[in-house]
Amino acid sequence: MESATYTTDTSVEAFEVQLECFRRMAPQERIERMSSWSTQLKKMAMEAIRRRHPEFDEQQVQLKYIELTYGLEIAQGYRTWLTERAGERSQ
Repeated sequence: MESATYTTDTSVEAFEVQLECFRRMAPQERIERMSSWSTQLKKMAMEAIRRRHPEFDEQQVQLKYIELTYGLEIAQGYRTWLTERAGERSQ
């Protein structure tokens, strides 16, 4: 049975080898590997935002990441929460 790849730069044969490697991993190892990749991808995305927007402070970088990852509505909700939290701290 032939599997479709998720990317255009990976051959079907290479993708099948990758799948077989994942199948041979213990469940805990798969979870650790995916967690590590997720962390690395987030770091790469944050660095890309910093490069595109060198004028952003760290909070703006985080808000842009949230917007790009989860959508504008979630980012706006988080921005509102941050503003309200800052107001509570100043009182």
